[in-house]
Amino acid sequence: MSPQALTAARGVTKNRAPRPRRVHPQNERLLVTTLPCARLARLGTLLLMLAAVPARAAEPVSGGTPAPESDRPLLLAAQYTFIEQRQSSLESPYQGIRSLHPDGDRQGTHTLGFYSGWAPSGWGQLYLDAEKFMGAGVSAGTGVGSVSNGDVIHAGAPGLKKEFYIARLYARFMLPLSSEAAPVSRAQDQIPGTEATRRLELKIGRLSVADDFDHNSFANAARTQFLTTALWNNSAWDFAANTRGYSDGFVIGYVSPAWSLRYGAYRMPLSANGQTLETLSRARGENLELTLTAPAVGTVVRLLAYRNTARMGDYAEAVATAAATGAVPAVAATDSQGRHKTGFGLNAEQPLADDGNTGLFLRLGWQDGSTEDFAFTEDDQQASGGGQLSGVHWARSEDRLGVGVVLEGLSDAHRAYLAAGGSGFLLGDGRLNYAREQILETYYRAQWDWSTGRIALRAQLTPDFQYVRNPGFNQDRGPVRFFALRVHLEY
Repeated sequence: MSPQALTAARGVTKNRAPRPRRVHPQNERLLVTTLPCARLARLGTLLLMLAAVPARAAEPVSGGTPAPESDRPLLLAAQYTFIEQRQSSLESPYQGIRSLHPDGDRQGTHTLGFYSGWAPSGWGQLYLDAEKFMGAGVSAGTGVGSVSNGDVIHAGAPGLKKEFYIARLYARFMLPLSSEAAPVSRAQDQIPGTEATRRLELKIGRLSVADDFDHNSFANAARTQFLTTALWNNSAWDFAANTRGYSDGFVIGYVSPAWSLRYGAYRMPLSANGQTLETLSRARGENLELTLTAPAVGTVVRLLAYRNTARMGDYAEAVATAAATGAVPAVAATDSQGRHKTGFGLNAEQPLADDGNTGLFLRLGWQDGSTEDFAFTEDDQQASGGGQLSGVHWARSEDRLGVGVVLEGLSDAHRAYLAAGGSGFLLGDGRLNYAREQILETYYRAQWDWSTGRIALRAQLTPDFQYVRNPGFNQDRGPVRFFALRVHLEY
């Protein structure tokens, strides 16, 4: 089974940041799960002790029987990421409350995470992740359809403190459907051992929806690959999440080397980009994805469909109300329970050489764009593509060079709303001379690996450059450039 096929079957992305959430201007009550500092310090000490202790092998099993490498709780991974980003000045004949700063900006972000797991049996696993975010995005993370620093998590909602919080807390159950098992390595939210190559799988608890949908080996993680949200996920996919990027729900799937099918349902936020989650019966994001894999050549194609149900505003209604009253349109003021948003996505990757480390990727995304964008970017259509080149060609086998391009658009109703002076949680120049937003991004990731005792460590240093035409879908503004330096450390 090729590494690409195994990745597609398992559905795990290492060192992946959750999608950044933006804070809706309306205040709301927050229910935030946090860990007191003293308790977290004790937990961190315990996890580091677990990392240093050699894993105890599970009892011998008959041929092909799935089993974890250890039945003890494990610290699977830990990471720290620092990103310093600078935004250039730009042409700005006018600006609104969500515009890029015309004189430029410079900001830094820090994220720290500990990721643990326990497999008491071959069919059941438990995971607990704790993370902390500090810093802010350039121009407060607004002014463009897709955020230039995907590791940004806004903390502007009342009560949302920059402290350690529980990111994931979930159970995973597996039912083998064949006797063939394949090895899986230790990684973030992945317990080492063997797993059935054909199985039924259920995950339930506090999750990141993007952990199980819209994967791509070459464009999937802001902490190790592209920074813009438009390249590490389908930016027209408005999936369920709170402000920090997580939700409560479940995903059930059939997994095999040739094809996989997953369905997931998750709680939507109470308001656009809010921290408080609504009950699953009243507001939910439903996702269905079919993954097709050709193990012989490594090709992977993923077909995604989603449907959100929530208390959402309507762009056309907001424009009509503003025209009748002479006021500025406000989409949140037109919200109504039980409205829907529907969208689709296509995601493909093709390894070319270097054990799958050199290859190409492609994404296409579309959503109806009639109701307000609720939980991710303010993009309604997207086409993106690019590639990754392994450093083996210049005697740096662990280094990577990445290049990607993006073309994004808005629905007719969405662009009419912005042209009338409306604003969302990312966009709002006060007026709009519409044009598609265009993005070019390139990065070079240098990597060093070493071991201290039984602990394997990794360091990465990544300069990154982005060029954006028509930022915020407005051809009266820009272009703008973003320069960044990322430092990433992981266990």
